Amino acid sequence: MNEYMNVIEKTRQEYKKPLVRKLASNAGIVEASGYIEWPRLREIIEFSRLMQYKKLGVAFCIGLQEEAAIVSKILEEAGFEVYSVNCKVGAIPKEDIGIPKEYQGTSKTGYEIGYVTCNPIGQALLLAEAETELNIALGLCVGHDSLFFKYSKAPVTVLAAKDRTSGHNPLGFIKTHYGRKYFQKLLSKQNIK
Repeated sequence: MNEYMNVIEKTRQEYKKPLVRKLASNAGIVEASGYIEWPRLREIIEFSRLMQYKKLGVAFCIGLQEEAAIVSKILEEAGFEVYSVNCKVGAIPKEDIGIPKEYQGTSKTGYEIGYVTCNPIGQALLLAEAETELNIALGLCVGHDSLFFKYSKAPVTVLAAKDRTSGHNPLGFIKTHYGRKYFQKLLSKQNIK
């Protein structure tokens, strides 16, 4: 930290900006109010209320459409206007963005994955058109989530991280004996230390 005091000072200046200060302050209030008692969705609701948001966006993986419907209903019942958009919006063929044919149709592990790419940029731009004030990422793929964060006009929070092997609970897998063994085996095969 002593080597980068200029960066620390820059962050202090950023926290003086009214919107940044409001976001940071309300995040701290939510943390202290529901610590270890509120599930993440409740934290999102309470944070959105403190921020006085009216319009929330839900960018979701089409594989989680049932969950997205439940989340949207809960948010609506909490008093928010909810705009949701699934990842396949626009039906862009995978070949149009340069995905080789051998990575289309069926995954290398044998699962059907289709010929239409996810469109996180489209998700972000459509939610911007709806003028959402906070966007919620629900199970977007690795990389697709990065594009969504990059193109989202509104701040983004994550409700669930995509992890097909753990019921979308990536830390749950890491905390198990089997998860640790999996990564030990993987890393030893690749001679990565």
